[in-house]
Amino acid sequence: MSDSERPDLVAFQELEHLIEALADEMASWRRRAHEAEAKVKAVPASGGKASAAALEKENRELRERLEAARVRTKQLLEKLRFLRQQQETEAHR
Repeated sequence: MSDSERPDLVAFQELEHLIEALADEMASWRRRAHEAEAKVKAVPASGGKASAAALEKENRELRERLEAARVRTKQLLEKLRFLRQQQETEAHR
C-alpha cells in the first residue's frame, strides 16, 4: 500500500485543508467584526441609533459565528492530533 492510499494520511490531508479554510473564514469574520465595531463607534451619539443597533446586532452575530468556528477548529485540531498519534504509533511498529 502506498502512502497516497493510506486512509490515515488522506484523513490527515483533509483535516489540514479544513483547518486552513476555517482559519481563513475566521479571519474574515474577525475583520468584519472589527469593521462593525468601528462603524458603531463612528456613529454620533445624538443620531443614527437605529443603524447603531443594527451594527451592534451584526457584530454580536459575527462574534457568535466566530466562537462557533473556534469550537469547530478545536475539534478539528483534536482529530488531527489523534491521527498524528496513530500515524506515529504505526510508524514505530
